Amino acid sequence: MTPPSRGTWAPRARTPTVQMRGWTRCRVTLAGMCCYKPGARSRLFYKLHVHSRRPAKGERRSYDWRDFRWLLVYAHGRLGAPIILIWDNLNTHRTKGMRDFIEATDWLTVYHLPAYTPELNPVEGIWSALRRTAHANTAFTTPEDLVRSLRTGLKKIQYRSHIIDGCLAATGLRP
Repeated sequence: MTPPSRGTWAPRARTPTVQMRGWTRCRVTLAGMCCYKPGARSRLFYKLHVHSRRPAKGERRSYDWRDFRWLLVYAHGRLGAPIILIWDNLNTHRTKGMRDFIEATDWLTVYHLPAYTPELNPVEGIWSALRRTAHANTAFTTPEDLVRSLRTGLKKIQYRSHIIDGCLAATGLRP
């Protein structure tokens, strides 16, 4: 919930300081995928999850392969078409459970990006646009405020396909 600051003001020769709260009670995890098809509107699918600060026994603090599988199945159901997925090298994307799922599905083809190339991932552009617009210079007081703001910002991006197209254009890739 630490806010990104876009700009601050201070008198000359005085370093500007922005004070924020330290620890939070929870962690918000967000996963997303941009979908492109020539001649069709670009789409954004995402999954948001709030994790408690002190997880219960057996509760995870981040996404595992089953969460990504859910996102892929949901996107496939909404698109009604086969998916060619270009993924970064997150360790969760390469787990045995995910590899087994990919091999078992005939509608999913996966390619992995080279290591350390976030500039080739259009979803990174979505997160950057979200930070620059909906979350710029905002300090969230409760996790619910953060989640509400995330959902509102992502909904705005979903309905503006030119932003999603711009994130793909920034990578230098084409659909």
